[in-house]
Amino acid sequence: MMRRPLLWKKILVSAAIFTVTALAAPLAIGLFNFPQNLGVPDAAAATKRAALVERPASLADLVEKLSPAVVNINTTATVKSRRGIQRKNDIPNNPFFGGDDFFRRFFGDLPEREFKQKSLGSGFIISSDGYIFTNNHVVEKADKIRVKLSDGKEYDAVIKGQDANTDIALIKINPNANSLPVVKFGNSDKLRVGDWVFAIGNPFGLEQTVTAGIVSAKGRVIGSGPYDNFIQTDASINPGNSGGPLFNLEGEVVGINTAIVAQAQGIGFAIPVNTAKNLFEDLKTKGKVIRGWLGVAVQDITQEIADNLKLKETKGALVGNVIKGEPAEKAGIKTGDIVIAIDGQNIQDTHELLRLVAAIPVGKQVFITVLRDGQEKRLAVAVGERKEVKDLAQKVQPSDQLGMTVQEITPELAAHFGISEKSGVVVTQVKERGPADEAGLRTQDILLQINKGQISSLKDYQAEISKPGPEETLLILVKRGETSFYITLRK
Repeated sequence: MMRRPLLWKKILVSAAIFTVTALAAPLAIGLFNFPQNLGVPDAAAATKRAALVERPASLADLVEKLSPAVVNINTTATVKSRRGIQRKNDIPNNPFFGGDDFFRRFFGDLPEREFKQKSLGSGFIISSDGYIFTNNHVVEKADKIRVKLSDGKEYDAVIKGQDANTDIALIKINPNANSLPVVKFGNSDKLRVGDWVFAIGNPFGLEQTVTAGIVSAKGRVIGSGPYDNFIQTDASINPGNSGGPLFNLEGEVVGINTAIVAQAQGIGFAIPVNTAKNLFEDLKTKGKVIRGWLGVAVQDITQEIADNLKLKETKGALVGNVIKGEPAEKAGIKTGDIVIAIDGQNIQDTHELLRLVAAIPVGKQVFITVLRDGQEKRLAVAVGERKEVKDLAQKVQPSDQLGMTVQEITPELAAHFGISEKSGVVVTQVKERGPADEAGLRTQDILLQINKGQISSLKDYQAEISKPGPEETLLILVKRGETSFYITLRK
């Protein structure tokens, strides 16, 4: 009789174990992601696994094959400085030392001295006879350029061509009849966000370093120049990687690593290799890049401008000024036109217009579609050559700024302000924090139009700003210096 409780205990323990096992099984399946249907393969899961397999288990074979075409670039530049006078951080500015001012007061300005400044970068060989692509900022100030190959051989290099606007440089070494390994170019236009990429370079002087990641974004504008069109990647790019190649998984160069965000992690930028390919011949034969030129000043269309002009969207580039004698004027483009397409390719903003026109061969005729008073017009333009003293399509950014005094342009005022304009009214005073100030108007600005109405006198000006209407803003064409642009001013 005493054994029955023990039997019941065994039965209860067995039941508890069964219950815990039953409850734990689905939990374990969830934790370890076991397939729920072990008998029938999941087609969707199989597709996902196949997609993941596209990324190789290792990049080692590719790296071994490609590394010989990636080079280390050492540069030496002569820099002049008054050490202790110009370099403010050399001596602590505390009450005891007194900093630079202390030494200047007792010893006067130190003589200017020369010293050698060394820097490191990367590059990649694009022809067996020694042409190499790198960044312009790596070599632009160098007195001496030394290129080191992966096998340890070193060569002196010379600059064959430079383009500061895209930060691309072409340099050359003499391989002494040796045939050099070269990279293969890919098509950066075909890159997609999420594609795997990897970089080979010399970050911090650590030669032949490989980092991998994905394309994080395309067409990035980071403010480095008028033709920004960067590939953003999370493949680690550090000082010393500049000028090195960004490869796809086919082993093709798709970008030139060029910029980093110092405060961020996993954000680097590369120039699309198609940009470099398009510049190669100019860099090789002319030493610089020849770009197209329209002869207009343009600006982005803000929502306020779009509302005032009754536009449905803010796309396109608004022409603020047409330079006399240049291609745009000859073709019939006028101030106030909105450029919306070039040869059928839509224009999103001024930046896109800059890039597209720059890439058009000089002398080529293109058809530019403009929006004028709500109607589309198609105009034939023979593209001119952009000169260094000009800006391809000057991007005039109205300042973020109706308290002001305006006067007719009398001979006396024209002489006082140096004004050559005969029409319009001149701003002679701007009230601080008033509407004009907030719109960005300055003294000596000339107001040529208000809501597309021409201003020739104070009477015209008063009539335009006094017109009744539902608009809360005035669209004003302003001439400042040698250019003109539109601003919006709240009443």
